[in-house]
Amino acid sequence: MLAGKRILLIVGGGIAAFKSLDLIRRLRERGATVVPVLTKAAEEFVTPLSASALAAQKVYRDLFDLTDEAEMGHIELSRDADLLVVAPATADLMAKMANGHANDLASTLLLATDKRVLIAPAMNVRMWDHPATQRNLATLTSDGVLVCGPNEGDMACGEHGPGRMSEPLEIVAAVEAALADGPLKGRHIVVTSGPTHEPIDPVRYIANRSSGAQGTALARALAALGADVTFVTGPATVPPPDGVKVVKVQTAREMLAAVQTALPADAAVFAAAVADWRMAEDHGQKIKKDGSGAPPVLSFAENPDILATVSQMKTGRPKLVVGFAAETEKVEAHATAKRQRKGCDWIVANDVSPVTGIMGGDENAVVLITDAGADRWPRMRKSLVANRLAELIAEALAQ
Repeated sequence: MLAGKRILLIVGGGIAAFKSLDLIRRLRERGATVVPVLTKAAEEFVTPLSASALAAQKVYRDLFDLTDEAEMGHIELSRDADLLVVAPATADLMAKMANGHANDLASTLLLATDKRVLIAPAMNVRMWDHPATQRNLATLTSDGVLVCGPNEGDMACGEHGPGRMSEPLEIVAAVEAALADGPLKGRHIVVTSGPTHEPIDPVRYIANRSSGAQGTALARALAALGADVTFVTGPATVPPPDGVKVVKVQTAREMLAAVQTALPADAAVFAAAVADWRMAEDHGQKIKKDGSGAPPVLSFAENPDILATVSQMKTGRPKLVVGFAAETEKVEAHATAKRQRKGCDWIVANDVSPVTGIMGGDENAVVLITDAGADRWPRMRKSLVANRLAELIAEALAQ
């Protein structure tokens, strides 16, 4: 997908720099030419020889290399690329970018470029949360800089939280989205993701264990194929993908309203795990124990059926409507019945029994149910499920 594209990869000085070597390999697998630029600090973590060997390109390190600068090499480097990628983007590099500093090769290239820039931040959680970093982030995004990550997790310093650099494949997907000119270019696709939270009272709610990982991966894969994606997400635990329009909601009714606002679309994919029920009445105050030992009596009302509502639209229905069916037994039978009942074109069914580890996990095993019958896919990472499904959606819309 990146054949013929030239990526200028600026590697910042952080422990996450080791991932940049795998990133080079992943980008080259997809046909890109990768030109590495190492900061002085980056050389403390990865060697120029390693980066050069993997990229099969010269590694640039010094602003004052007379051979290169005789022809204003830093200007040519910054403008010959199709995209500049900074991975890892340290707090220091982000500060330089936000304030227009140019005191080394990396910062000079970033200031001199007329091409798009994508950063993958990586730093300690306290550095990421610091007001100065967040101000710099806001400045960069307002300047049009694309941001991939960071992820949340354990860090080399022993702390836990946001600040881990995105994985190489996540950055590759963001690069593909930034350079998208694929089969879905010009297509608008709505994707729902994550759980919904249905309030019981001001402090309690009904929810489920959906992380939003599969819907997020699918939105990212569709954007990488060139689609204009509207991503309607409940309160998921994974961050939304880059390169899409994000609409955050809490409840099923809010999700339905957001989907209807986003239409018309060429396709709609409903990967969200929407709560079937909500409280029949609003409780403005916290429900208290009355001392009797008896639990409160809660009355429920059925939530709107978003998949059925869109599938059965008389006018303006998307050409392709895809639903998801999370089942714990008789997966194919229940999913087939759901497809007929809702009126959607495809159903992506999976077994989310606790023993599978699928809900909230990194892998999925799905059955795609269409007019042609049931297509059983092997268990694979959710990102690979998303890529495969996105390609099938592109094929269907092309017909």
